[in-house]
Amino acid sequence: MSIFRIKSVEQSMADTEEPEHRLKKELSAWDLTVFGIGVIIGTGIFVLTGQQAHVNAGPAIALSFVLAGIACGLAALCYAEFASTVPVAGSAYTFSYATLGEIVAWIIGWDLVLELALGAAVVARGWSGYLHTLFNLPDWLAGDAARPDIAAMFIVLALSAIAFLGTKLSGRFTGVLVVVKVAVVLFVIVAGLFFIKGSNYQPFVPPSVPSPAGSAGVDEPLVQVLFGMAPTHFGVFGIIAAASVVFFAYIGFDIVATAAEETRNPKRDIPRGILGSLVICTVLYMAVSVVITGMLKYSDARMNTSAPLAEAFKANGANWASSLISLGAVAGLTTVVLVLMLGQNRVLFAMSRDGLLPAKLAAVHPKFGTPYVVTVGTGVFVAILAGIVPLAELSKLVSIGTLFAFVLVSAGVIILRRTRPDLPRSFRVPAVPWVPIASILACLWLMLNLSVATWLRFIVWLAIGFVIYFTYGASHSRLKTGIGNLETPPEEHEAPLPQPPQ
Repeated sequence: MSIFRIKSVEQSMADTEEPEHRLKKELSAWDLTVFGIGVIIGTGIFVLTGQQAHVNAGPAIALSFVLAGIACGLAALCYAEFASTVPVAGSAYTFSYATLGEIVAWIIGWDLVLELALGAAVVARGWSGYLHTLFNLPDWLAGDAARPDIAAMFIVLALSAIAFLGTKLSGRFTGVLVVVKVAVVLFVIVAGLFFIKGSNYQPFVPPSVPSPAGSAGVDEPLVQVLFGMAPTHFGVFGIIAAASVVFFAYIGFDIVATAAEETRNPKRDIPRGILGSLVICTVLYMAVSVVITGMLKYSDARMNTSAPLAEAFKANGANWASSLISLGAVAGLTTVVLVLMLGQNRVLFAMSRDGLLPAKLAAVHPKFGTPYVVTVGTGVFVAILAGIVPLAELSKLVSIGTLFAFVLVSAGVIILRRTRPDLPRSFRVPAVPWVPIASILACLWLMLNLSVATWLRFIVWLAIGFVIYFTYGASHSRLKTGIGNLETPPEEHEAPLPQPPQ
């Protein structure tokens, strides 16, 4: 059962000190908070709010954000404990390696590509939509109709160049744009209050209606298939279905954990960055969702575009505000793309350093201190996805990938408390195991409300990952080869298994 071998916390920490794999420790608590807010506030506010109000929840989209926020809050507590205990690049991948074994770590690392690389592609498409609205660009260049979306591909490649030049530079660039983005969000909340019409909130929870003909089968939520429910939109199940999708809007606090290895004081600053950014953004999300559905009727087709906030102001005759929002969205979504790709680079870097991917990918630039090989590779991959894959399909895959990661991290907290109670923990999840269990159940429920098609694509993606692992990773793992391992007997790296009776 060598595929279940455990990489000890001590080994993970020792790997960070290898000269050829050492990342620069340049980030402070402020940098982490900026990264968190910079990546959380993005597509959820500027794109998905209008789309899911139109398709699934109506004005009750605010409740969808509450449900998704609660699930994220539970998972965030688990991430905070892990990241402060094991401050190593890789986030959920590294945590799973220390608790659930190598094969599970591989699965979660492969799964994080869905969350981070596909997430960056989703946001790049949203960025293109707002750029199209702001500058009235031709349809072949940017926006919903562009195939390929040249503008989305451009922003991905440009930000990859910034990520190549250093994490600190990326942090400063992000900090400037975060100020612009938060200012625009506050403007939407305050200015939008003057255009709210009470009739737009009626009904607040639209009655459940059957899905259009042809939308059943793979397009209906898995929970409806499992329990024989008729496929519907709106109503209670619509609110939950929307929560499963807008959950994507909260992706970001876990990205903070991927920067643990580059943080000067990770045991103190990582929990602050994770929890602080999540709380701030949840409040802003709820406020914006209430305002936007009050400005424009949820059934209006303009809600179901890549730039619904700008469309809401335009519909109320405030074209000047529409332009301002589009400018803020372009600036804001830029930071999301950048931070998501930074997170993806660190996960692939950690997997390569462990030998599960080619070791050359873990090369660190001698001047900039960044994993430059994976940075370039990720940039090209994300640019291609952003150019050709539809936004709606991407966001659903990102949601299921993220929820799956949260489930494993929450389980890992319970396991590490039992297997390594001796580890110093500067932050501890309260009421273990009940809080992690609640996180697992909440995430699983949201996953069940994603469509059958999304589940099928997710299973195919994991199957591809298994093929790569068993044809390369399992035999090249550093725990398998022993290269660079601490002087520890091999059996101590194995996950404990029940022994047969003598």
